Amino acid sequence: MALFVLGAGFDAHARTVYRCVQGGTVSLATAPEPGSRCTPREIDDNAVKLPNLWGAMGVVNGTLYERLQDGKTVYSTRKLPGSVKVLAFTVRTPPGEPAHAGLGRIGRPQLDRYPAQFRAAAKATGVDDTWLRAIAHAESGFDAAAVSPKGAIGVMQLMPETSRQYGVTDPFSSDQSIRAGARHLESLMRRYGDNLVLVAAAYNAGIGAVTRYGGVPPYAETQAYVAKVQVLQVRYREALERLPRGRTRTSAP
Repeated sequence: MALFVLGAGFDAHARTVYRCVQGGTVSLATAPEPGSRCTPREIDDNAVKLPNLWGAMGVVNGTLYERLQDGKTVYSTRKLPGSVKVLAFTVRTPPGEPAHAGLGRIGRPQLDRYPAQFRAAAKATGVDDTWLRAIAHAESGFDAAAVSPKGAIGVMQLMPETSRQYGVTDPFSSDQSIRAGARHLESLMRRYGDNLVLVAAAYNAGIGAVTRYGGVPPYAETQAYVAKVQVLQVRYREALERLPRGRTRTSAP
């Protein structure tokens, strides 16, 4: 994203992008930054794949700034004096991270999928039924046989190490998956003080990523996932509230 903007989005004739290092951080710019050690790189406008100029520094999001330098408008991903924010950008999940956009799609609530299992798991853990259903809907679309490209399995799309942590012997068992998923969500809710945004982010991208970024990781997949489960929880709550009392309702959040 940054390379597209720096190399083409604002100046169709730009061919050079500067990789600038200052204070141990890397930025990309259309002109050498004052106070940084900058290396020019020629970018082929017709290249099928743009080169990685960030390096192995874990840079996965940022902000593009505009400022005047020597009478010319320049762009940089570092905020320097006189800079004005142009846009914020995110990128796809780096290799090796578990984050994903989810296999399920936002749609109508599916109250007929494993209702007894969700009620039992909610009662055993204190995790709200609507939250469990929202996660399962976003994760797998309630498909017990689902296997994600990242290696997550089952209704709750648990990674193998998470399944082992909660004693799952058959990751394709809907009962075991829902119980373990509820226990994992219960643990995350204790860790994050019932902040469901952070709970969803950690469920998707892992506790390490949330800790590393001090909140929701800047991965496009995780941000979309968090928004998805929030919408789904509202839809499941509304759907359950419309049912006659005594059927599949659980206690309110």
